[in-house]
Amino acid sequence: MYSFMGGGLFCASVANVLLAVSTVTDYWMQYRLAGTFAHQGLWRFCFPGKCYMPMEKMAGVSGLFPAAYRNAIRAFMILSALSCFAGIITGILSFAQFATFKRFNRSFATSTLFFISTLFILLAMGIYTGVTVYFLDKRFGEWRFSWSYILGWVALLMTFFAGIFYMCAYRIHECQQMAGDC
Repeated sequence: MYSFMGGGLFCASVANVLLAVSTVTDYWMQYRLAGTFAHQGLWRFCFPGKCYMPMEKMAGVSGLFPAAYRNAIRAFMILSALSCFAGIITGILSFAQFATFKRFNRSFATSTLFFISTLFILLAMGIYTGVTVYFLDKRFGEWRFSWSYILGWVALLMTFFAGIFYMCAYRIHECQQMAGDC
């Protein structure tokens, strides 16, 4: 049981770091614009040597991504990082399962938080993928997703496996209690 919980904590810790790096970096996609490669993230877009905050009325690059989509993706990524962090705290506390909490199993709560984090990442990445493909295929022929985007998908896998590990720990603990081994 404790090995599953340790594996879950490891996966969740890596996922939380990846979520933070993915959310704040500016390499979600790269594209060719006016003969040079530009890149953009959730918070700003960059040309060689200079970065800008996206504005709605600015023509060109910032018009690629409507503000509502950007804000939804940002919110889902932040919510996923927060729920992953709450899952890590609950996961650490689940090592000290007190007898007074018989009806509330922390391993189950931890796995639920990791699955919620996975759902938020899936929503953010799905919206970003759909909107990017829809808007960029029409305007640019030469573009690609970049490493910050890939880190988001890796974080999704890590939070999912953290949830699986804690769900396994919960089931083992439940079976031990039913058998009377505890």
